[in-house]
Amino acid sequence: MTVIDQIAQPSSSAPTPRRRRRSPGRPPWMDTPSPTVRALKVAAIAMIGGVMLYPFLYVILFSFADAGSVTSGQLVPTSFSTVAYESIFAGGVVTRSLLVTAGVTLVGTALSLLFTSMLAYGLTRTREVPFSKAAMVMVLCTMFFGAGIIPNYLLIKNLGLLDSYWALILPGLISAFNMIVMRNFFMELPQELLESARIDGASEFRIFSSIVLPLSKAVLAVIALFYAVGYWNSFFNALLYINDTTKWPIQLVLNQYVVQGNALSDLQAPDRPAPPAQTVQMAIVVVATVPILIVYPFAQRFFTKGVLTGAIKG
Repeated sequence: MTVIDQIAQPSSSAPTPRRRRRSPGRPPWMDTPSPTVRALKVAAIAMIGGVMLYPFLYVILFSFADAGSVTSGQLVPTSFSTVAYESIFAGGVVTRSLLVTAGVTLVGTALSLLFTSMLAYGLTRTREVPFSKAAMVMVLCTMFFGAGIIPNYLLIKNLGLLDSYWALILPGLISAFNMIVMRNFFMELPQELLESARIDGASEFRIFSSIVLPLSKAVLAVIALFYAVGYWNSFFNALLYINDTTKWPIQLVLNQYVVQGNALSDLQAPDRPAPPAQTVQMAIVVVATVPILIVYPFAQRFFTKGVLTGAIKG
């Protein structure tokens, strides 16, 4: 036997691979699971995911179902139709409410982002801005104490904002939680960069607009998503302050026609056959839910960085 064969042949004295022993303080669920355990985990996750996704799929499928599938009580419709969507968009109420909600969401999100970022940056300048610490305490107090519904209603009424779109925007213009997250993010920025800009003669507004905001795209995207979801899903302010039905947002229409079960004849065009009421309700739910879900994937890549970076420093 040559020397190479001796090297290639496994030695009988070579140590056999031993089973990995668990360290004394290591819990059993941190060990590498066996294939059977992995398969059980995948099956459990798939089952939980199916249970969570089924209501969404049920709503979407039955919004396209025809009258026969609805009356037969099928678990999954077998025939589909777009009569419900044609009816609600031809009636004008849903279309108008969608435009109102989209306008309030766009304008409200832009204004909220502007004022929240300016307030957050001002509260980071504790040396330059007088009474900034007292203002921070006052902002924190709003997270624990509220005026209540009646004082807020009287305030909106005395300001002349009843039946105005500003009544849907101004009460939630600045969120204390979002402001704190953004302020903490600003405090994590390199202060040497801001100081060098001041030495070069840049004003605070120039530093804020040219340095701070471009470096804070992650937290701005996340806070914008928070505000957009809040404005899109908000209906309580409209319920209190908006009596004109032509200014109702989509969530108030959803509440009136789906939750309260009011007559659906207002949503139907006179020259079209009446679709089943359940199908129309499902279509309104889809119309009120899907647009805001489409926004999330665009802000997802900023989500983890924006939230965690702003939440590390308290």
